Amino acid sequence: MPQSVFLTGATGFVGGAILRRLVDDKKSPIVVALRLSSQSLPLDVTTAHFETFDASTPWEGCFTGVGTVIHSAARVHVMNDTEVDPLSAFRKVNVEGTLNLARKAAAAGVRRFIFISSIKVNGEGTSTGSVYRADDVPAPVDPYGISKLEAEQGLHVVAAETGMEVVIIRPVLVYGPGVKANFFTMMRWLDKGVPLPFGAIHNRRSLVALDNLVDLVVTCIDHPSAANETFLVSDNEDLSTTQLLKKMAEALGKPARLLAIPSWILQTGAIFFGRKSLSQRLCGSLQVDIGKTQSLLGWIPPISVDDALKVTAQYFQEHQTK
Repeated sequence: MPQSVFLTGATGFVGGAILRRLVDDKKSPIVVALRLSSQSLPLDVTTAHFETFDASTPWEGCFTGVGTVIHSAARVHVMNDTEVDPLSAFRKVNVEGTLNLARKAAAAGVRRFIFISSIKVNGEGTSTGSVYRADDVPAPVDPYGISKLEAEQGLHVVAAETGMEVVIIRPVLVYGPGVKANFFTMMRWLDKGVPLPFGAIHNRRSLVALDNLVDLVVTCIDHPSAANETFLVSDNEDLSTTQLLKKMAEALGKPARLLAIPSWILQTGAIFFGRKSLSQRLCGSLQVDIGKTQSLLGWIPPISVDDALKVTAQYFQEHQTK
């Protein structure tokens, strides 16, 4: 009987998609970690319940027959965080909780630990003509990125001490059916035909479709060259904000009403209204080089940006509330 895959974060955007893919593939038994307050998943999986995810979570007995842990649960980056000490809150879950899970998994004989990290470990943006690479010196800026880097560093220590293989994946912005936050907001505006002042933005940003990220995660379960490596992941098709909005509008079957406002005006206005971070995401660049991912794993993103946007737009239109 094949060894099981143990998955955290299965009720989240990325984790839920990983779970659906694992179920569809039917290659391995699946164990899903769920909070005690979570509803049971309507799938043929084994559940391991926990109350809080931190350094004290008792995982003993949860890894019988498990060969791989896929850890996608996290305290995620949020706008306008209300925590008095955000870094401490991120560390409790993303660092202490992750390393506790990894140590317990290693002690139980788990072969491989796949950690869904973040491109924020590399930094917040790239300058014209430059890209992030997997082996660059990390330069996180915000508490979320710092916590993800510290988790990565701790996992390398666990791997060295125990022999458990660690695979780190740093996604860029993930989009797909059910996406929320700014991506969802942009789709809603485009769907309503709202004129947007983003018709003259010439930045370059890497994105990754949910299906492409999931495909890489599943590839890393068994690929021998993935052991103890860090991978960046994207669709390998970088777009400006203006290009992305035009493609989104096309996927929605709506005209893109984009006003050609110079980006420096948008950035100045965003700073004036205290939205500098938002202007960075809309006007700044963030590009990644996935050459290492492709060469070591022989991996090619299986879905194009256009096809991924069509699926995302279809889901949005079928599930949006009027």
